[in-house]
Amino acid sequence: MLKDLRKLKLNKMSKFLVTGGAGFIGSHLTDLLVKNNHELVIVDNLSTGHKKNLEHLKENTNVLFLEKDCLNLHLNDKIFKNIDYIVHFAGIGDIVPSIENPSKYMTNNVNGTINMLEIARKLNVKKFVYAASSSCYGLATVPTNEDHEISPMYPYALSKYLGEMSCFHWYKVYGVPVNSIRIFNAYGTRVRTTGAYGAVFGVFLKQKLSNKPFTVVGDGSQKRDFLYVEDVADAFYKAAITKIVGEIWNLGAGYPQSINYLTDLLGGKKEYIPKRPGEPDCTWADNSKIKKDLKWQPKISFEDGVKRMLEDINNWKDAPLWDRDSIKKETELWFKYLK
Repeated sequence: MLKDLRKLKLNKMSKFLVTGGAGFIGSHLTDLLVKNNHELVIVDNLSTGHKKNLEHLKENTNVLFLEKDCLNLHLNDKIFKNIDYIVHFAGIGDIVPSIENPSKYMTNNVNGTINMLEIARKLNVKKFVYAASSSCYGLATVPTNEDHEISPMYPYALSKYLGEMSCFHWYKVYGVPVNSIRIFNAYGTRVRTTGAYGAVFGVFLKQKLSNKPFTVVGDGSQKRDFLYVEDVADAFYKAAITKIVGEIWNLGAGYPQSINYLTDLLGGKKEYIPKRPGEPDCTWADNSKIKKDLKWQPKISFEDGVKRMLEDINNWKDAPLWDRDSIKKETELWFKYLK
């Protein structure tokens, strides 16, 4: 990515700062912003993001990249000049590692967010959009609306919720204009292929490449509100440019799909492994509020989304291959603390 500010082409479009912009959802938002002719600064420490997700933008002089952690960002960098909007995806995920090292999650996901809020306050941005998590609801009743009781069940969920609470504290006290989107089950191309066990698509696609059975948790009847990543990016864009401020929206397709149906679409044999404690039988976003407020609609069907993933399956050739035994070992703490 180009870092030479002298090559920046100025235009009249708004300027965005996207943290975690080399990651799964963040990189798709950068594509959308470039398509809409915005100037763009991407900040990513590349702990889970990848430069290859941005490779196609390397000749675009309206796009600047800074490899840095959100905890260590400072306003004395010229790169922050004239920022209009901040969209904050950066943070660390996964359930098991958050149980193993909760303080790391609080430091990155809470303090990192607070540092970005302070930058937003000093830059006097038009909007700060926070990528929150539906995990804050715990074992929720469905369909789940934004007024549902908050009940985070593991440190990752708590850290994301505390980050969201920080956003609205900065809105209340300092007037930083924030919106928050609670993501349910995002999937799509560029989804993470590494890290601790947990991401169903990453697990299944590597198993398919290796001609191994899909390790289906429980009986596979559990449903997830899968939403394709391009539809997720579109929602975040709309949440930034809207005149609406101080809102929380649930984001999902609103049409949950079973894991058994997913494996049927992928095609392959199944192997059933023990159901995990603390996991809902169904996630289902009541997305009526975001549809109404932002005039947003999901456009990509689950079947089409899975087809796109299969067309991109070779991206998972270097991903870890999980089986019954390795999953059992990886999730020991999960069963210990969430039982």
